[in-house]
Amino acid sequence: MDDTIKKAGLIFMKVGLHAQESIEDIVKRKQREFEETGSIFWGYGGNTCHPLTMVQPFAKEVESSANQVLFVMQKMNSRHAAPPEIAKQYSDDGVDWQPIPKGIEVRGSRYALVLDEIREKEFNLDLRELEVGVGPSRGRKADKYLIGRADKGCFLYKPQELAVAQDEQTLKRIELVARVKEPYAVLLRN
Repeated sequence: MDDTIKKAGLIFMKVGLHAQESIEDIVKRKQREFEETGSIFWGYGGNTCHPLTMVQPFAKEVESSANQVLFVMQKMNSRHAAPPEIAKQYSDDGVDWQPIPKGIEVRGSRYALVLDEIREKEFNLDLRELEVGVGPSRGRKADKYLIGRADKGCFLYKPQELAVAQDEQTLKRIELVARVKEPYAVLLRN
């Protein structure tokens, strides 16, 4: 793992089949979106990365210290077969709503991260070296936070003081990375 990753704020998410579309097809579609519009809206759900209370405050804090926020993705097998309803509007504050920009499509999601280009970048991420960077669980180690149904979160790199043998349960293979950009995350509606 390079220094860019270690210095960045990380939004970790497990990704796979979503709204009846394979992760490979989603990535291809998102790369076309970036080529056409210069932005990607990456759809998701779940309050552990709520746009207004988690992602935006986290990203603003990270960027205030001159670091960037990166979205790191671990591919997984998923059964998310929700209807592929396409969002029509987005809001970065929950008050003012705007049409989804032409050329961007978000399916079956309540929220979206706002990204630059998605890049393939493979490395191992040890969850024991990350801690929650925002909210009521701030400071909790990622390997203790990402249990059960929790599959995403906002993390800071905090290396362990003592070397510990690698553990298959806490080591995650990252395959896709993107820079998160303003307004970082938005609410969606159909």
